[in-house]
Amino acid sequence: MLRPVRSSPHPVVIALLLALAPLSPAVAQDGSDEPRLHELRFDWARDGVITGTAGVLWISSEAFFKDDLAPAKCRWCDRAPDGTDTLNRLDRWGRGLAGETKESRDRANTWSNIMGFGVVPVGVLGLQYALGHGSGAPDKFFAQDATIIVQSAVLASLANQTVKFIVGRERPFVHQLPEDQKPLVEHASDNNLSFYSGHTNLAFAMVVSAGTVASLRGYKNQAWIWALGLPAAASVGLLRMGADKHYLTDVATGAVLGAAFGLAVPLLLHGRTDDAEATARRPGSPVRMAPMAGHQVIGLSGAF
Repeated sequence: MLRPVRSSPHPVVIALLLALAPLSPAVAQDGSDEPRLHELRFDWARDGVITGTAGVLWISSEAFFKDDLAPAKCRWCDRAPDGTDTLNRLDRWGRGLAGETKESRDRANTWSNIMGFGVVPVGVLGLQYALGHGSGAPDKFFAQDATIIVQSAVLASLANQTVKFIVGRERPFVHQLPEDQKPLVEHASDNNLSFYSGHTNLAFAMVVSAGTVASLRGYKNQAWIWALGLPAAASVGLLRMGADKHYLTDVATGAVLGAAFGLAVPLLLHGRTDDAEATARRPGSPVRMAPMAGHQVIGLSGAF
């Protein structure tokens, strides 16, 4: 006895599948699970001017003009006119992290400089190169990535320096000294630049900028930047408190504003070019209807 032969698929089903094929993901079309790398908006002339100008202003304000720009007396002194200590409870609690001896405070200060200006910047840029190389990115991507990360850092640092000079908050270790001893400390021009922490601000700006750029690019294993970078940046802030150079609110503000610059600069100045092109090409009516298969079936196509 012959087995019944299964009928072929109805022409309507075939036409419907063909109509929906353009809506399937790109992975299904080419059979590849490799991530797609994205070009970012970048102009060497524009970004060179922004980064260079901000960098010169920041570094010169620190190296050459600090004595003239820094307030000689605190404007935010955490003391009442009669001399009563008015330091808030949160910062008073945070001062418990400061070293108990001068040697321990000096050691924390040294390590905060090593971490903030050495380990974190070098580590961030090195990890960014490794992620791009491992994702098959061309060499020009790393040159652009590094510039964007540095741009975020110098813009964040310039803003930080401006706020420090305006606010004039007295540093914790200076706050505890008698008035006649405050001018005698080493680097007295730095006495009233506590708010907000520049080391912490710089570290978080670099880490968050690198993570944001890696996400925009579509690099593989980008979670490593966050997993390694954020604890390293946080350690910088803790070391600044251990050195008795900053209050907890100084460090927390530096972390928040540094992260804000690290997020905003890549997103606002360096978004994906292919996203912008796709938006520009998108027609006014996203859905079109066209007859198919001898006017027996209507197919849908468009951008979704």
